[in-house]
Amino acid sequence: MQVWNRTIASFLKLFLQSDCPLCQRSTPDEFCQNCAQKLQKFHFPETRNLKQDSVPIFAWGAYGGVLKRAIAIMKYENQPQIARPLGRWLGEAWLLQYECDRKLTVVPIPLHPNKLKQRGYNQAALIAQSFCEITGLKLKQNGLARVKATEAQFGLSASERERNLVAAFELGQDFHRRPDAPVLLVDDIYTTGATAKSAVQTLRQSGIAVSGLAAVAAAVKGS
Repeated sequence: MQVWNRTIASFLKLFLQSDCPLCQRSTPDEFCQNCAQKLQKFHFPETRNLKQDSVPIFAWGAYGGVLKRAIAIMKYENQPQIARPLGRWLGEAWLLQYECDRKLTVVPIPLHPNKLKQRGYNQAALIAQSFCEITGLKLKQNGLARVKATEAQFGLSASERERNLVAAFELGQDFHRRPDAPVLLVDDIYTTGATAKSAVQTLRQSGIAVSGLAAVAAAVKGS
């Protein structure tokens, strides 16, 4: 019986394998071991905290190389499963610094409905879901709504990005009642901070406290 069980387990493991989205090697996990190791090299060796307008920005890794490529594949090549390990790693890093800070409500940065329909999923929401599974924090996927179909941020200057995101958000259906706990925003990338600034302003104008933003990757000079 034990031999039979091991045979079935080996068969299922082989059957359930898929291709690594970064190198196409067969793997039972989201990434093959080689690509996972390459991604870990972009993890900040020490906690990386930034600040924008008094809002702390917590980032797992540096936005570049294979990590930048993984995020692009997740978003633009229909590979939503990549969000799961990224959110898990972000959550594990968060707990190392904020182990006892569980009184937060997690809100992912939303996509505009048109972009959500086109892509089929919001990568920030998937990252936030995995993040909350690790941290035990409460998730409010619809805490914010994106009401302005903004121009793509890529290629815009910092000032153009800010203008592009003016009045881009409003409170979502999860916040018809103001939450008691402060909000922690979650996103895939933090670059100039224009998106975070607009989201924070929307929440604060409604009397909702914002604890900070956690992002998988941050564009940091010299990193």
